[in-house]
Amino acid sequence: MVGLLATWQLWALLSAGFSALTAIFAKIGVGNINSDFATFIRTVVILLVLGGILTGTGQWQAPGSVPRRTTIRW
Repeated sequence: MVGLLATWQLWALLSAGFSALTAIFAKIGVGNINSDFATFIRTVVILLVLGGILTGTGQWQAPGSVPRRTTIRW
């Protein structure tokens, strides 16, 4: 049986949910804030959530371990 975190349906639902929350928070919470700054705040929140997902699924790796060049395999 495939684990719950490995199913694409779960990730699709989470993506749709976070997308909806982003739109709702954009309408509600940033009325008196510059739109560029609001975009920056939303980006930071998304990066934090993604970092949590990567850590929770054990896929986090140190940025220094990413090679400068990668090979394209066709």
